[in-house]
Amino acid sequence: MKKSESSLTSLIAAFSRAYHSQNDAPKIFDDYFAKDLITKHEFNNIQENMVQGIQFFNKNIAEKLKGDSEELLKWIVQVQLSPTPLARAAYCEKVLLNEIRLGVQQYVILGAGLDTFSLRHPELDSTLEIFEIDHPATQEFKKNRLDSANFRLPNNLHFVPMDFTKEFSYLCLMESGFNNKKTFVSLLGVSYYLTKEEISNLLNYLFANLPSGSSIVMDYADENLFKEKGISDRVSNMVKMAAASGEPMKSCFTYSEMELLLEKSNLLIYEHVSPKAIQNLYFNKREDYLTAFETIHYIHAVKK
Repeated sequence: MKKSESSLTSLIAAFSRAYHSQNDAPKIFDDYFAKDLITKHEFNNIQENMVQGIQFFNKNIAEKLKGDSEELLKWIVQVQLSPTPLARAAYCEKVLLNEIRLGVQQYVILGAGLDTFSLRHPELDSTLEIFEIDHPATQEFKKNRLDSANFRLPNNLHFVPMDFTKEFSYLCLMESGFNNKKTFVSLLGVSYYLTKEEISNLLNYLFANLPSGSSIVMDYADENLFKEKGISDRVSNMVKMAAASGEPMKSCFTYSEMELLLEKSNLLIYEHVSPKAIQNLYFNKREDYLTAFETIHYIHAVKK
């Protein structure tokens, strides 16, 4: 990501959540605020670019649905863009809300992008402190969008501008009001873009100062990331699109590798959700194109 640019992937992820909220049923994850953080011009541009790029995604579908731009867009969004952002957000927030019942007082969102959790849960204003950590350019972009949409920032929301992929600063976090309390961390849509060493260093540093019982939900790509083509080549398309956007994917793991990496940070896997399990949890019996993405897994790990 360039120094002065907001993350393109965060904008595309928000677009996919907004599209789902407005067009799909039943809902896997209803981010009804996402549309307010994207301008109509951006929304239309993304739609047009996706439809015009259908030949890249699938030439057979391009021919089959030729002339039906609405169905072409639906196919691209539901097959390529939406499955992972929707299901991982649904899983993460389910775990988080349960952890809050178990005493979590702080929520750290690494790579928050255009996350809207704080806006959708005003009832947590006095019980959960939320710390959004992301690249300074992305956070400025988000704050401008919140301002343009006339959203009042919740009292429990704290922006922590930081390129944590290069160097994590506890000082910046503490200056924003972070304390040594039971904490829940999300690391979604990030691990693919870091090296294994960078991920390990980040987790080591972050969890070294967190109390026992603190936990993390993260998604990761398995060892087939760079080999698996997926439905309509969507896995290889994802890798190509990430590289073209300037944010290339770097890491994939076997389950054993992920388990060892987490153990180095004193984290034990409480729950592992495979692509098959994700399909059963969030995509079964749908009558549209939405299915669980191949190669993507979710993990909930807890500090000893």
